[in-house]
Amino acid sequence: MTYHLAGDSTVAPPKPDELPMTGWGSYLEPTVEAPVRNLAYGGATTESFLADGSWQRLIDGVVAGDTVVLQFGHNDQKLPELDPRGGYAERLRGMVGDARERGAVAVLCTSTERRWFDGDRVTPTHGDYPNAVRDLAHDLDAPIVDLTAFTTWLYEDLGPEASRSLLSHFAPGEHPVWPDGLADDTHFHERGARRIAAFVGRSLRAIERRDGDAPARGSSLVS
Repeated sequence: MTYHLAGDSTVAPPKPDELPMTGWGSYLEPTVEAPVRNLAYGGATTESFLADGSWQRLIDGVVAGDTVVLQFGHNDQKLPELDPRGGYAERLRGMVGDARERGAVAVLCTSTERRWFDGDRVTPTHGDYPNAVRDLAHDLDAPIVDLTAFTTWLYEDLGPEASRSLLSHFAPGEHPVWPDGLADDTHFHERGARRIAAFVGRSLRAIERRDGDAPARGSSLVS
């Protein structure tokens, strides 16, 4: 069984010169003990992933018994035509259908939250997109990994200061790509990517176990 990942930069493999900035998909394979095929890329939306052939390339490599993991939203929310209850949900619905036609399990993920604090609480930044994914999972009887809920909990549990280490914060002179420093509260440092991947891996294994190697439909795993 192979895991196939579709998503944006928060999932994607790193650009070598930008390490330790990376997506969580880079560190999933050891947690699931199965091959992982990561086609996620920076700037991807559900529409661009379909339009540029990435989805076709992914689905062409899917066979019965595989799992397809979908996490979009960060960039979709910037485009009116990909509104959460319209173009975004419609495209995700189609991806789930394509995966099922291949005999694969499609797992929906809500977006990883941005680390934007207001006092000790994280400010939600994705509007209705996480709820649209939750409702779609219910409608399609599909498993879901709620990364919005998990990352919100993770950042708040660590607090505003300690949680900074999970994201791409570099002091001036620390990283050659950003010589003036960087404070990025969207993209993960390798430390954060490993934490997210560990959670996703445990969630995927739990989904399989709940129904004897078949998905636990509609399951939401958040901690």
